[in-house]
Amino acid sequence: MDFRYLGNSGLKVSEISYGNWITHGSQVENEQAKACVKAALDAGITTFDTADVYANTKAEVVLGEALEGVRRESVEVFTKVYWPTGPGGPNDAGLSRKHIHESINGSLKRLKTDYVDLYQAHRFDTETPLEETMEAFADVVRSGKALYIGVSEWTAEQLQEGHRLARELRIPFVSNQPQYNMLWRVIEGEVVPASEELGIGQVVFSPIAQGVLTGKYKPGEQPPAGSRATDENGGANFIGRFLTDDVLTRVQELKPIADEVGLSLAQLAIAWVLQNPNVSSAITGASRPEQVAENVKASGVKLEDAQLKRIDETLGGIVERDPAKTAQNSPQTRPGS
Repeated sequence: MDFRYLGNSGLKVSEISYGNWITHGSQVENEQAKACVKAALDAGITTFDTADVYANTKAEVVLGEALEGVRRESVEVFTKVYWPTGPGGPNDAGLSRKHIHESINGSLKRLKTDYVDLYQAHRFDTETPLEETMEAFADVVRSGKALYIGVSEWTAEQLQEGHRLARELRIPFVSNQPQYNMLWRVIEGEVVPASEELGIGQVVFSPIAQGVLTGKYKPGEQPPAGSRATDENGGANFIGRFLTDDVLTRVQELKPIADEVGLSLAQLAIAWVLQNPNVSSAITGASRPEQVAENVKASGVKLEDAQLKRIDETLGGIVERDPAKTAQNSPQTRPGS
């Protein structure tokens, strides 16, 4: 496993991290989930990403139990706040001072730890003054409950303003967590340049496009039984936009490139996002321990410029690059409002 700095901080993270977005506490039984975490540790992964909203707090519980007994200083634990949790009351979502403080306390209990290495705003809250949000994050840092602050799916302008306030408050704002993969490159035009200037690193999710870039979905065929595309409770709504014959055909045409570098299509997809120097880590999930072992083989892979060009030529016009998609994918009003 190779390691990278998280943004311009001194914190090193495994360049492939383990996330439990729609698996732990929902799709995967607890014992299987714990086996996946053990496989991640065995493979050299030290960075684990979760959120309070995943399976309505259950994912944090599973991760906390899975990491119990592991030397705390040897792992980096990330979690997030914003989306509704609990019964969905008027203050059970967003980035208000109240919700942030109640959420970090709940996350720490579930994760069985005194602090998280990175606490992230899971989206931008249009209904809370940004000053209030950043001051609450500053309180969390100064109380020792989080070491660093990050965000997820913020626009370039939101990153700039948040970073300005963080500097004034003297707290380390070091990361952004966007969706990023061969098919979805909307951060490249504005978010990445702004992040490079600010010293913010990307911790990217969905590097294999929810499974589409594994090649298991074939054009003209029904999705395999038991795959994410057939799971109405945990994935079908996220993956649907990629399940067109044009996309699936072009993904199959990536196979010769993967073969050339001795990788599976999934490994090629993970290696591809790691070619971006602004990416600090690529979050991968798993429903089986053997998937973890396969994913980590993408660590340390160097793709040649000619191979990257062939990937671009193969995918052609199906790649989404519109920077406006970042803002469009965030709620315009606080959930539950």
